[in-house]
Amino acid sequence: MTRLFFRSFFGFSVAVLLTACAATTMVVTPIANIDATPLKVSDLSEAQKKNWGHLDLVADTIPGMSIDKAYKEIIGSKKGKTVIVAVLDSGIDLKHEDLDGVLWTNRGERAGDGKDNDNNGYVDDIHGWNFLGDSYNEQLEAARIVKLKIGDAAMQAKAKAKVDEEYAKAVQNKQQSEQILQVVKSADAAVKKLLGKDAYTKKEVSGIKSEDPAIRQHVYVLMQMYTFNDTIPDVIEELGEGIKHFSDQVNYHYNVNFDGRIVVGDDPYDFNNRNYGNGNPQSTGMDESHGTHVAGIIAAERNNGKGANGVANNVKIMSVRAVPNGDEYDKDIALGIRYAVDNGAKIINGSFGKAFSPNADWVYEAIKYAASKDVLFVHAAGNDGANLDDPSNPNFPNDQINNGPEIADNMITVGALDPKYGSTLVADYSNYGKINVDVFAPGTDIYSTFPKNTYEYSPGTSMAAPGVAGVAALIRSQYPKLSASQVKKIIMKSGLPIKAKVILGGEAEKTATLDEISTSGRIANAYNALIMAQRVSAGKIKL
Repeated sequence: MTRLFFRSFFGFSVAVLLTACAATTMVVTPIANIDATPLKVSDLSEAQKKNWGHLDLVADTIPGMSIDKAYKEIIGSKKGKTVIVAVLDSGIDLKHEDLDGVLWTNRGERAGDGKDNDNNGYVDDIHGWNFLGDSYNEQLEAARIVKLKIGDAAMQAKAKAKVDEEYAKAVQNKQQSEQILQVVKSADAAVKKLLGKDAYTKKEVSGIKSEDPAIRQHVYVLMQMYTFNDTIPDVIEELGEGIKHFSDQVNYHYNVNFDGRIVVGDDPYDFNNRNYGNGNPQSTGMDESHGTHVAGIIAAERNNGKGANGVANNVKIMSVRAVPNGDEYDKDIALGIRYAVDNGAKIINGSFGKAFSPNADWVYEAIKYAASKDVLFVHAAGNDGANLDDPSNPNFPNDQINNGPEIADNMITVGALDPKYGSTLVADYSNYGKINVDVFAPGTDIYSTFPKNTYEYSPGTSMAAPGVAGVAALIRSQYPKLSASQVKKIIMKSGLPIKAKVILGGEAEKTATLDEISTSGRIANAYNALIMAQRVSAGKIKL
């Protein structure tokens, strides 16, 4: 959901050290005196907004992943080996103009004949598999735990407390949003009538002088709304999105009486009950946009004159529809990982997560299975602005239990960055954790594909993870002999080591350095990663 506020940014400076690395130079930034000179303080241009995650901190003073630089100075015309990346998410718009040329196609399957031609256990899985069938709206796991009395008494008590609290808040927020929307619409209509026009500017509103208390109140309301967005139509649109968000919470997410799974026909808590779903992982409409947006970040067709450029240039996207409008089921995620692995994916992007996971073991085993088959799993850290190392803030799936040792070496968890370097570098919504978050990457307002050949900006760690998945795909394409574990370590070790303190969770008094809130202490950088990958592949350095 689009946030109805602007974040304040504070410019910091960058001291850049260049360290000679064979014929190509790796960039290591910033080490000390990070705020010695002013950095970029002007707003991003439209072109920069649409591409900021691909830009370079040194050249552009924007904390992107140096994608454009990597293509220009390292990749060039080298195409590399094709890499299959599974998008374990909501459905993808398989007909999108910027994605239709990068879809994985199961050559062993004949479309529409109703047979499992390749004997992989899935019928007509041409571009992937749909574990959700005809369902989409769903409860959160906490509501399912309350309804079905899943887990032990402690889990049930925690879930019930969560559902009771959040349901009440959702009802209140929905009502308040509806009231605000009505006030804004009334003010909008009154000002349009007063000015005699269907569109107006902030300057025109501020210039209205009237002794009529009602008009003055309308002006006051609209001027307040301008602090949230540049235009009143955008404010009205965002309020509508907010109402839908809270309505979904009331009607589906925290509604213990809702059953979104009934149309699928399986028992989602029986791991042996696997004959469900279908071979059509197409998104159901504009509301189901998440998977399409994620897929575009990874691999939207590059330099075709349309929309956005994906990070990776030699990728085939496998669509695994397993994430509903609500919490995903552990069974779907575990089977989705296994499906991707068994059908050739070398990277899986998982831009999802939840606070309760009653069958986490199924997912842990699937992650370990992926590791045994040399498949990298890239996961979003989550958007609660919380410290995941605190046991009271769990986010599943993860790659360890109770902050213990990693269960496998093939999973990388990604936090999100804002587009301005400095104290607000880490997005205020991004989760963090020295143990549970590995690296940070661009996540706020990323421009990418949306259903029906459209393009939109979206924020979240959901957008940061596919950026890193794209970098991993570049590495595996150019240096296919590197293992999933090596790719993970390269991304973590080659990132830019930010030493300045950043604000956490939007609370100015809460600050830390990146090495205190992530395992690597770095922000992902494709340029550096490819240089390090070449050296590891050539045996010049060991990880």
